[in-house]
Amino acid sequence: MSAEPLGLHITRRAAVLGRPISHSLSPVLHGGAYHALGLDWQFTAIDLGADELASFLRSRGPEWVGFAATMPLKRAVLERADTASARAIAVGAGNTLLRRPDGGWTADNTDVAGIVTALTEAGVRPRTATVLGAGGTAQAAVVALAELGLSRCTVLVRDVARTADVVQTGRRAGIEVQVGSLDDATGDLVISTLPPGAADPLAARPWGAGQALLDVVYAPWPTPLAAAVGSAGGVVVSGALMLLHQAAVQVELMTGRPAPVEAMRAALREHTPAL
Repeated sequence: MSAEPLGLHITRRAAVLGRPISHSLSPVLHGGAYHALGLDWQFTAIDLGADELASFLRSRGPEWVGFAATMPLKRAVLERADTASARAIAVGAGNTLLRRPDGGWTADNTDVAGIVTALTEAGVRPRTATVLGAGGTAQAAVVALAELGLSRCTVLVRDVARTADVVQTGRRAGIEVQVGSLDDATGDLVISTLPPGAADPLAARPWGAGQALLDVVYAPWPTPLAAAVGSAGGVVVSGALMLLHQAAVQVELMTGRPAPVEAMRAALREHTPAL
């Protein structure tokens, strides 16, 4: 997509959508990128529910180039888009909407790249992995593990009846998904996609120096689980690092320019101790 302005009096716009959304640091990341790139673009946060997404997209003018999306919209993004990338289809959920030349919308998923790049930057190369949760981010984690070369992983949830979508994601990505209960968390790598507080009880279980944790929560930080793994000598990767790298891909998709990752990292560091 060209980064040239649409017209003399039109500023390009983008936003992050979700509910709740006031806590999102996406405006910090995208705004930092626009500043570094010299773009006079606007990026805001918009409170939106899944049942409102279709009408919202229909009402956006041509100045809107794209959207980031968080819960509870990740599966709705894929359902409401006119087309979708291969990665979004494999995941079964999207976190990005991009304006098409015909005015429609394409769904993409940059969470996968965010997870892969965050783990790679931290030097984590797992042989076994466990994913906590079964929502859209968990689906992205399963695809990320497949891209990292794993042939199987474990998904742990409170209610196994909620795992059908993530199991299907594994089949599409070519990775076997074994389902279990949250009490069984183990493996070289644990990826927690649970909301704040939900993984806290797992902090009391034994952790080791040979383990790594990617906790998608970045506020408050450290989470009790992250603190426990870190105290045991394990590698801890915060959700802020994943957020940075998935946003960098979104910036590239929306602007057509290489993302200024270090400028984005510096902007994010001013708002969270998790990076």
